[in-house]
Amino acid sequence: MLDNVAWRAMTGYDPAKVFAIANRVHPGFFEAEAVLAERQALYPHGCYVLEVGEAAAGYVLSHPWPRGEAPALNRLLGALPEAADSYYLHDLALLPLVRGIGAAGTIVAALEKHARARGFAGMSLVAVNGSAGFWGRHGFVPEVGAALADKLTGYGADAQFMRKPLA
Repeated sequence: MLDNVAWRAMTGYDPAKVFAIANRVHPGFFEAEAVLAERQALYPHGCYVLEVGEAAAGYVLSHPWPRGEAPALNRLLGALPEAADSYYLHDLALLPLVRGIGAAGTIVAALEKHARARGFAGMSLVAVNGSAGFWGRHGFVPEVGAALADKLTGYGADAQFMRKPLA
């Protein structure tokens, strides 16, 4: 077992750590450090770092977003859309050291609680790297459509847009 494992709020000092983890966990889904930093700056309430001791071992980036849409990878948003009616999990990445200890489930539950408190009717994400099973165990189901298929082209062949109703 690992000692001193905890999620904490991501700060403006964390993008370099997040960038390093992203490149190890998602090497096929490059996003510039500036893109990751912008997500935290636009919606700090949805961005967390998992630490073991004082070393970053994972992160999550999430924010309000329109239902049925996925932001393009490696693109600055500029601002969050005013018409955001869903809560979007942009990325959850854990280094192998902390996989299987329940850290992912803990932060997903916390983000769901946050989304409910903010009045969102659902949560959404793009499952990549064979993670659809994990998300399915947390109540997310695939959502399909021609418009969604076009938006998933940069996410890889196995990418699935998934949604979890909260109402």
